[in-house]
Formats: sequence, structure tokens, C-alpha cells
Amino acid sequence: MASPTSLPAPRSQSKKPMGKMADWFRQALLKKPKKRPGSSESAPSGVPQATSQDSHPPSSLTSVKTPTTPPASREASSSSSSSGRWSKDYDVCVCHSEEDLAAAQDLVSYLEGSPASLRCFLQLRDATPGGAIVSELCQALSSSHCRVLLITPGFLRDPWCKYQMLQALTEAPAAEGCTIPLLSGLTRASYPPELRFMYYVDGKGPDCGFHQI
Repeated sequence: MASPTSLPAPRSQSKKPMGKMADWFRQALLKKPKKRPGSSESAPSGVPQATSQDSHPPSSLTSVKTPTTPPASREASSSSSSSGRWSKDYDVCVCHSEEDLAAAQDLVSYLEGSPASLRCFLQLRDATPGGAIVSELCQALSSSHCRVLLITPGFLRDPWCKYQMLQALTEAPAAEGCTIPLLSGLTRASYPPELRFMYYVDGKGPDCGFHQI
């Protein structure tokens, strides 16, 4: 038998592969990762990068604009309201008795001199000469936006005034605010029953209720 010393162990061969493995791991760790196109590192330094949060601000920070009426629509609405007023010849038709002509003239002067410059119809002043009284009254009522009834003791005694009142109610039976009773020199108990469903203007004030009309 050969002695154990005749077979030496190949130590130098086992160390060589281990050294290669160590060098490979060292090189792998020292290598820098390759830059991908489009990454944040590809942009030059000093230039801020827009993120998804910057490009799309949160909904809580977005300004909410309230819809405003365009100038054209505002002008159209104002022109339509003015054209509605001029669709009739008069704004107010004043119905009164003959003995209350002075009070009716004061009311007309107040309304026509107001900032609104209301156009009033006063029968003895504005009726067509030679025209039929009933026809002139019906034409004035239908050509006016509003009717003012000057309710006085003389108004209640005059059958012609009662006809004016009934004609005014017939002209606009369901139009609220188109017929305005002005109670002057009477108590509430004397208020005509035909007008009980309407509020009246009390003429006891300093301006005789003209401002409220």
C-alpha cells in the first residue's frame, strides 16, 4: 500500500474558482444601474419636474365660478320689460266722480311727476272730443296697465262711477294689483261689497295714499 503522503490535496485548484466568484460579485455590486429613458434622472438638474399631482390640482383647490348673466341677456330682459310697458297707451287709468275732479287731478299730477313718470288717463282731460263716453271709458281701461278707483262718498252716490268700477273688474277680474281702490273720506264699513276681496289704500295719510299707489 502506498503511504498517505503520496497523494497531496489540490488546494491551489479549489481556491481559484472561489476567487473568481468573489471577483464577479464585487463587479456586480460596483456596477451602476443603467438610466432608463424618460426617468427623472434624464432631465437636467435645476429644472423642476411636473408630477401628476401638479398637473391635476385637487378638486378642493379648483375655483368654482358662479354663472353670471351675459350682458346681452340682461339687455334683452330690460328691453323686454320696457317693451311690455309700452305695449299699452297708459300706465294708470283713474276712475272718479265729477265732484272729486280736484282730488283726481292731484293724484294724476303726483303719479306723472314721480320718478317712474307714469302715464295717466284722466277722462275729462284725455278723452277724444266727440267720442262716446262709454266707448272712451272701455278703451281707456283696456289700454291701461292699472286702474285706480278713487272711492269717496261722491263715488258711491254716482251710478256712473259704479259702472266704471264694474267695468274695471270685468276688464281684469283675476289680475292682482291691476285694480287699486283708494278709500278717501269713508270708513271700512262703507267699502263697496264688490271690492271686499281686494285690499284698499287708505287715503288718510299725509300724502293721501298717493305714494303707496
